[in-house]
Amino acid sequence: MKKVLIITYYWPPAGGIGVLRCLKFAKYLRDFGWEPIIYTTKNAQYPYYDSENKKDIPNNIEIIRKPIIEPFTLFKILTGKKKDTPMSNPLVARDKKPGILENFMIWFRGNFFIPDARALWIKPSVRYLTKYIRSNPVDAILSDGPPHTNTMIACKLSAKLGIPWLADFQDPWTQVDYYKLFKISKWADRIHRKMEQRVFETAKKITIASPQWKKDLESIGAKNVDVIYWGYDEDDFEGLEYNSSEKFAICHAGIFGSDRLPENFFKVLKELCNEVDGFKEDLVVDLYGMVDFSIEKSIKENNLEDNTTYNGTIPRKTILKKISSAHMLLLPLNKSENILGRIPGKLFEYLRSYVPIICLGPNGSDVHNIITELKAGQNFTYETKGALKQYILAEYESHKISDITTTPKRDISKYSIKNQTKTLSLFLNEIMN
Repeated sequence: MKKVLIITYYWPPAGGIGVLRCLKFAKYLRDFGWEPIIYTTKNAQYPYYDSENKKDIPNNIEIIRKPIIEPFTLFKILTGKKKDTPMSNPLVARDKKPGILENFMIWFRGNFFIPDARALWIKPSVRYLTKYIRSNPVDAILSDGPPHTNTMIACKLSAKLGIPWLADFQDPWTQVDYYKLFKISKWADRIHRKMEQRVFETAKKITIASPQWKKDLESIGAKNVDVIYWGYDEDDFEGLEYNSSEKFAICHAGIFGSDRLPENFFKVLKELCNEVDGFKEDLVVDLYGMVDFSIEKSIKENNLEDNTTYNGTIPRKTILKKISSAHMLLLPLNKSENILGRIPGKLFEYLRSYVPIICLGPNGSDVHNIITELKAGQNFTYETKGALKQYILAEYESHKISDITTTPKRDISKYSIKNQTKTLSLFLNEIMN
């Protein structure tokens, strides 16, 4: 069996969406003739932890863990955060408006930790893996970024040892929506872009999570780029018990950041509460994950506090059960320059739940196209009110009749993670040749 070294910062016990891409690849690669070897961190400070993810680790897989130096402990001390506070993206999900010190730390991270906050892991990793591979040959390297520290470790290894490398991008690098929010200086920007171009020149293959982002990467010089979607894992839904509430539940799972503030959505709910008999009493807005203070403010301004439940970060298995038991699922896309290609990983789990999706974002986005293709919900721009109101009202009226509302269970198997991993294996075969 051919061997592929997978370089990933995120690995169980990490929780959240970031860990799933490499974890699920590793889970299914053996089915397609590839033996995964994992290189990951020994003492990472993950935003979330979820012990349930360990079930997806293949039996007898080789996992190499090496220490990493991270700046987040110092960041928490200086900004007054507790040691166990989740460290998700501080640019989009905050509990309050950032102060001078926090803004300085964001600037410092963007300009002195290049390509990202895990940059101190690059040199020792390259040094260790060079020795390891010379004694334990592999046929290919797979990296997953961000963090693009992973990408740079693989880039240096591939150039040094001549091993074919597939660079996988969950998100773009300099084109990612939050890149400019790091207040990156011109000289730091030049370093980022130089690194990015070196990746384009070195990688034998590049994969990214959406068709539009494929085009975006190609527009700045990337070659041999293809799409691997996030996908859903059928195993994750096995044995789930669906307990539909008598209430009309609208659910959002994941980070709910300021860049996804759906003001008209909350206004529509307020109007329906005031205009439709029983709607106020029946409505439940369930939010799972970190919620920015601007979202909470808008909920309060629209008198929806009594209808909203902030559930915080909970195990993923529980979240899948909750979204599968909801009546509608909210999917607001990031308001950013690259929004057309932003496909949140949770989209595919939303699809697999067969619950109607309210997508907020521009028409013609990759998400809009997928939802339309599968007739899995409707897409509305952030400015839309009337049509959005009618859609929610229609689903509510249906709920009153049938207790639970679902979309037809159409074939979505092409978006399964197993099929995405099959595509990955074909790309790995390609770069070997």
